[in-house]
Amino acid sequence: MSLVPVGQFPAYRPRRLRQSSVLRTMVRETRLSAEQLVLPLFVRSGRRVRQPVGSMPGVFQLSPDELARETGRAHAAGVPAVLLFGIPDRKDARASGAYARNGIVQEAVRLLKKELPQLLVITDVCLCEYMEHGHCGITQRTKSGGRVLNDPSLKLLAKTALSHAESGADMVAPSDMMDGRVRAIREELDKQGFEETPIMSYAAKFASAFYGPFREAAESAPQYGDRRSYQMDAANANEAMREVAMDIQEGADIIMVKPALAYLDIVHRVKTTFGYPTAAYAVSAEYSMVKAAAAKGWIDERAVTLESLLAMRRAGADIVITYAAVEAANWLKEGANSRL
Repeated sequence: MSLVPVGQFPAYRPRRLRQSSVLRTMVRETRLSAEQLVLPLFVRSGRRVRQPVGSMPGVFQLSPDELARETGRAHAAGVPAVLLFGIPDRKDARASGAYARNGIVQEAVRLLKKELPQLLVITDVCLCEYMEHGHCGITQRTKSGGRVLNDPSLKLLAKTALSHAESGADMVAPSDMMDGRVRAIREELDKQGFEETPIMSYAAKFASAFYGPFREAAESAPQYGDRRSYQMDAANANEAMREVAMDIQEGADIIMVKPALAYLDIVHRVKTTFGYPTAAYAVSAEYSMVKAAAAKGWIDERAVTLESLLAMRRAGADIVITYAAVEAANWLKEGANSRL
């Protein structure tokens, strides 16, 4: 639908609709609600563990019992879904903790589905937290450092996704960026009777400087090299469209763009080009920068957070993944969104 030039309607004065708070709400084009939010959480073994993440105020590594309490508070605030990342006790060259039946994510999923069956539990499917070298797949050492072996990694990723589904995960979210991993996961899930388990693919995941605090939280920084050989170049928008198209063809049900705020053009292009359910991940540094500036008194944390999340919705995101999900849900309850 093309827009009619405003000049053809000389009597139209937008300010007439801005005088009343009721009218402003009625004609608002984009809405932000708690039902659109997903809270990422980090789980590790133990009991009564709430280990603070230094670079992410208010974020913790949680033992399963504390995780259940945290998700209960989030759900009570109106947040309908969580995204789980696991931190194993031991790492190895085959990421065995990622797909172990009694792995930390598998244990957490079973507990959450027992304690909060109405909660949507999404699991991050990757190997970096479980690999001794911190990369997202099997590696081969070279004179220059090492390289990730794409195809051998697919079997482990599919095995990990299946173990999450068997534990009760409502949706799996592969974040590794290996070529062909959505197809490999879809085929494995279907073969084992999990045809109805959806896949939310990190389809356009950029090699970004905004991931720094996350790597502390997940204890997943690479021990050598970087992830630029399999994550996307920040300069490439058309490549993002090809990555998304490939994941849709392979069976992805929801497409994710990560990071969110610095890539709103990608979010918009993905949504308008493909029309698929689209998620935007407001990543760790986005959260930490707001927290740091607010602590200095330089910004209004509530207003900046809600405006940023609203921008992601305006760009086309149906789902927003954010570490501020609970705070945002509570602020929205208070009616703060009406002042944006």
